[in-house]
Amino acid sequence: MSSRRTILESLRSDSSVSILIIGGGINGAGVFRDLVLQGVDVLLVDKSDFSSGTSAATSHMAHGGLRYLENGDFSLVREAIHERNLLIANAPHYVHPLPTTIPIFKWHSGLLNALLKFLGLINKTVERGAILIKIGLSIYDLLVSSNLTVPRHSFMSKSDSLARFPLLNPSMICTATYYDASILAPERVCIELICDALEMGDHARAVNYVSAVGAFDDIVRLRDELTGETYTVKPKLVVNAAGPWIDQVNKSLKRHTSFVGGSKGSHIVIDNQQIRNAIGDHEIFFENDDGRIVLICPIANKVLVGTTELVCDDPDQVCCTPEEVDYFIAMIMKMFPQANVSKDQIIFSFSG
Repeated sequence: MSSRRTILESLRSDSSVSILIIGGGINGAGVFRDLVLQGVDVLLVDKSDFSSGTSAATSHMAHGGLRYLENGDFSLVREAIHERNLLIANAPHYVHPLPTTIPIFKWHSGLLNALLKFLGLINKTVERGAILIKIGLSIYDLLVSSNLTVPRHSFMSKSDSLARFPLLNPSMICTATYYDASILAPERVCIELICDALEMGDHARAVNYVSAVGAFDDIVRLRDELTGETYTVKPKLVVNAAGPWIDQVNKSLKRHTSFVGGSKGSHIVIDNQQIRNAIGDHEIFFENDDGRIVLICPIANKVLVGTTELVCDDPDQVCCTPEEVDYFIAMIMKMFPQANVSKDQIIFSFSG
């Protein structure tokens, strides 16, 4: 495995490369590994740390696609389940089944709305009741049944739910639990993909803190962000895997595009042992007052709370705002009204 300096200096003597991948998040890392395993010579660059952007700012979940059932997108749900199960099987040291509990407050709500949404007649969402959730989870189990990597769903009565989760809002009528997957360290999954590729030989090269800053003809100009030095490469193909920075990278390569809209999601991590003990190893997954699906889940011995979705046109300026913090605190208090929660318990926040 070559050093960073060796890789950069090699570009002086031979600038040709079959594939240049710009962006070392999970997409760039996955493409990098796949191509390297096929024997292709590939150069992967990232303007910062690998997996330091959107790939790090996640809800730490491998989502099985449950929410896509409402739109009737069964193929997408199957794909999400398949990919989640592969992660559980291939990276058990980072990814493991996550019991996900849904507190339910109504019996019949949302049935007609769900039918009309499934038929594509409306796009409005109303609170989902127990019957609708039961139907959805039963269909989900059928899609999961071909590969029982995780258990089937179950329902608990109000009394059993409060016995299991004593701090839950007593206004709920029951709870449902299904299984998704938790990713303890999504950054490490990405890094291991890159390291795995680098072990394949010198045809795999990866270097961070290197930006794509220009292009002319079939030449791409790179800049070392640590020294300011510039290098040129002559790739046969460029893969832009820069995530929310895709359009910015394309602009630097003289390709003006508008592929990515501006939005962000924020999370906070709180040190509250009362709530941490109350949820145990379960994620609490529910519909907030504004209709957003939100979560409260364990992360090591702390509690992860998310997420928002707000307009943000500049990915370099994303941050968790005071208004989002207020939203999270109110959200926690809705689900755990007896808990003692305050802003000074927040030990970390992130956005992506």
